[in-house]
Amino acid sequence: MNFEDSGLYRDITDFADGTPMWVRHGAGIWTEAGLLVFVALFAAGWWRARRDSPRAFAIAALAPLATAVAYVCSEVLKSAVTEERPCRAVAGAAASLAECPPHGDWSFPSNHATIAGAAAVALALVRRALLWLTAPLALLMAFSRVFVGVHYPHDVVAGLGLGILVALVAVRLGTGPATRLARAMRTSSAPAVRWFTGPGTAPVTSYGSHARR
Repeated sequence: MNFEDSGLYRDITDFADGTPMWVRHGAGIWTEAGLLVFVALFAAGWWRARRDSPRAFAIAALAPLATAVAYVCSEVLKSAVTEERPCRAVAGAAASLAECPPHGDWSFPSNHATIAGAAAVALALVRRALLWLTAPLALLMAFSRVFVGVHYPHDVVAGLGLGILVALVAVRLGTGPATRLARAMRTSSAPAVRWFTGPGTAPVTSYGSHARR
């Protein structure tokens, strides 16, 4: 597969090469460790959903699973396309800031961008207001993969699109069964299962229902 964005790749990597050392160092850390922010948000979403409705809990539990499915899809697509990494294929480009992955670790689409796109959307389905945080994080993750020189721009655009699509479909298809499962798990006799799913929404006590003594 051949896309005409090698020039844009050179422009971005040339720009990256001229940035201060702290910017390059920060980009190197973020491009590898930034996905841990999404892991923390998944954990926070699950914890909060333990005291929410079965449906809300189901979506929170599905969010990381949908992201994992998106990752698997990106790996399958990589194996089918077998596009070489730009840090080896583009002549005259600045040296990549990150170590160039070995031959056979294909470029299209970007796994990191796929995971970031899927996580951003899945978390927004858990709590809509999170989109204001997750969308910029996903875009920053995608851009960082080009900035450090290990992906073409089209790799990260495709990765974001793939992640978003897979997450939307996976959560939509899985919400019904997962909601029924969450409802059943909350009535389980196993304490560990009940702790994992949480008590759900606390019942509202009506003061009028108490008889005066």
